[in-house]
Amino acid sequence: MTAFLALIDRDLRMAYRFGADTLASLLFFILCGSLFPLALGPSPDLLRHMGPGIVWVCALLASLLPLDRLFGSELEDGSLDLLMLTGLPAYAVALAKMIAHWMTTGLPLLVAAIPLGIMLGVKGAELPLLLLGLMLGTMCLSLLGGMAASVVLGARRGGVLLPLLVLPLATPVLIFGAASSYAGQLGTSSAAGFDLLGACLLAMLPLCPLAAGQGLKAAVG
Repeated sequence: MTAFLALIDRDLRMAYRFGADTLASLLFFILCGSLFPLALGPSPDLLRHMGPGIVWVCALLASLLPLDRLFGSELEDGSLDLLMLTGLPAYAVALAKMIAHWMTTGLPLLVAAIPLGIMLGVKGAELPLLLLGLMLGTMCLSLLGGMAASVVLGARRGGVLLPLLVLPLATPVLIFGAASSYAGQLGTSSAAGFDLLGACLLAMLPLCPLAAGQGLKAAVG
């Protein structure tokens, strides 16, 4: 457990020192969300109706940006081989990297979703539902993204393959998350959407690190 926490702390320190990936994700998230009102028009009712879905799509796309360097940079400089020799199982190394990815990408997106949601007309009563769904959803996206990043690790044009792998797998998360966020507008219960998001998270939590661990083993030989 000490080595596991130390690995998370190491990644957080590296993200703090070299925050370009986190900053790029945040800027992309905000700028992408800001373009929708320009394309859809200034209708407040239309923006309010589409606001939660816009936030979800922007969060999904923004979470993809730093994935190609989740393991790739460490494979290039040889530090991934050293991480595999720390005594931690491969799946634990993968899980630690996924947790650090969520803390450096998912959490900032949650904070940035507040002003973006307000700008798009999401009302105060609907905003907590949106943030709770995004918290569960971004966790799922970090797990899926880490698994996909390990699968394409070392492959030629892996950055091109990565979105093609993640986007189809993330479709259920997007559907359930948007459904839970729209519950306030439709006057329905959001419990079903949150239950399905939680089920996705519980299914991915053991499976994605195991698959990612196998990908890391294959990459380092």
